[in-house]
Amino acid sequence: MTRVAAIDCGTNSIRLLVADADPATGELTDLDRRMTIVRLGQGVDRTGRLAPEALERTFAACREYAEIIKGHGAERLRFVATSASRDAENRDEFVQGVLDILGVEPEVISGDQEAEFSFTGATKELTGRADLARPYLVVDIGGGSTEFVVGDDHVRAARSVDVGCVRMTERHLVRDGVVSDPPSEERIAAVRADVEAALDLAERSVPLREARTLVGLAGSVTTVSAIAQELPEYDSAAIHHSRISRDRVREITDWLLRSTHAERAAVPSMHPGRVDVIGAGALVLLAIMERTGAEEVVVSEHDILDGIAWSVA
Repeated sequence: MTRVAAIDCGTNSIRLLVADADPATGELTDLDRRMTIVRLGQGVDRTGRLAPEALERTFAACREYAEIIKGHGAERLRFVATSASRDAENRDEFVQGVLDILGVEPEVISGDQEAEFSFTGATKELTGRADLARPYLVVDIGGGSTEFVVGDDHVRAARSVDVGCVRMTERHLVRDGVVSDPPSEERIAAVRADVEAALDLAERSVPLREARTLVGLAGSVTTVSAIAQELPEYDSAAIHHSRISRDRVREITDWLLRSTHAERAAVPSMHPGRVDVIGAGALVLLAIMERTGAEEVVVSEHDILDGIAWSVA
């Protein structure tokens, strides 16, 4: 048994997993799993740089995580950074800040590496499930990018494209610095057009329509599941491996895109940091289901973070 720590720093959130990994049995036992919305990718699509306030929010979370990792006595730590820090001109400032706080250098991984980790984390415990046909299509809808991975026991094809809930919101649903509440049909159509173009790009290298089971990862998907189940609060156990039909996803997406900030914030399972970006994230999920013909999505709480932990173990 090896005690490991994994940090996944994305465009919208930074997440920590401290776990005991047993490679002999394939079991990963959580000791601490948490998420903080830091919006590291704030404005990156427009400016090409990480904003000072976004960096400070991220570093504050890193200081908190450093104490947790030390308290659990994790033997190894891997810090992986994804879309926002990959794109930014001043990413060296981000790298040095993390190194000073946590003692490890963040690995600014490629989209393909990101996809590999996501696939491992999402599917390792699905092996042998007779009710879930293979190959799997694992879709990780992040803040700045979405990863598509098709595979059986191993990855067959993967592609990362630059559509995510934060990037699409900032590009199309913000006017004068404020998120449209609700957005116009024209703005929604602009998001949809970008997503469809990204799906065209993904299909050049990933056989999206060959998959028999769609597995959805990350906060946009898990939040849609929580809404579908009308959970009184966010409940990881209820969300993990839940299934949502395409019709239900469409119904929820339509409501999210036509609701006000106050109405979305009143959803008891909604994280405050997702209130303004969940509509775009849900639309990405819906477009994927319609493109692939998936009748349902299997929701996984295990994703890139678990894949990173396994890579350390």
